[in-house]
Amino acid sequence: MELVPHQWSHLPKGMNFAGIGYVYTDADISVDPVLNLEDVQMKLHTWAAKYIHTFEMFDKAARIDITQAYHEGNWVGLLNGTPAEVSRRGLSDTFLRFAANLYGAPPLSGKDYTAYRQNSDTETIVGMGLVIRLPTGEYMNDKLINLGQNRFVFRPQLGVQHTWGKWSAELTGEISIYTNNNDFFNGNKLEQEPLYIMHGHLIHTFRPGLWAGVSFGYDIGGESTINAVNKNDRRQDIAFAFNFAYPINRSSGVKVGYIRTRTQESVGMDTDTLTAAFSVLW
Repeated sequence: MELVPHQWSHLPKGMNFAGIGYVYTDADISVDPVLNLEDVQMKLHTWAAKYIHTFEMFDKAARIDITQAYHEGNWVGLLNGTPAEVSRRGLSDTFLRFAANLYGAPPLSGKDYTAYRQNSDTETIVGMGLVIRLPTGEYMNDKLINLGQNRFVFRPQLGVQHTWGKWSAELTGEISIYTNNNDFFNGNKLEQEPLYIMHGHLIHTFRPGLWAGVSFGYDIGGESTINAVNKNDRRQDIAFAFNFAYPINRSSGVKVGYIRTRTQESVGMDTDTLTAAFSVLW
């Protein structure tokens, strides 16, 4: 589950945003019947790069995001009931996101954008998007634990953001739709039902670039089958997050955050994640 605020914010068209970040995740995996894991401790270091370009499409404000990460992780616990330890390092899957604002947030730039924002104390934005996870990450079909998933994941999104004064609230609904992994662990076939996701954010902006926000998230579904055998591994998670952003100058800034997820089922994992990122715009 990704708790990402400002996904529907009004941005000037023709802008470019680039960022680099570091993410540290500590996780307790109770049971994962797909990967045959039990009582596992996972520590994962992630270095990520992201690029965003905004543009106008059919008289609407639109954007495209590209995210690529490199992982280095360690898993210690029971694998197939036997004590084991394994490490992985390499590229993650690549994420592409396309989004457009359907209501509110007209496509503007320069002085027109500045004037519009100064006169929009209260505003509602409705947007839709599509996230695509590409199977580009490190994957070995003779290993259970991999950094890539060897399948496509499509996540259609529908979101709304309401701003009043220095406050804004966002709510987004998503569905993760998985293609099959026909080469899962020695030629087995992995299938997964859709995962339904909802997340919201409450953000206070002190001044341009300086803001703090709290987030929540919930997901349910995503049961897996291997060779048509149901693994009874329905996901159900809740998540909370805090983010704080500070501007360095008019074109760059830093952001730090903390994300906590907890499974509500007997299978799944609990995670604690720290994030730090630097971004520039031009």
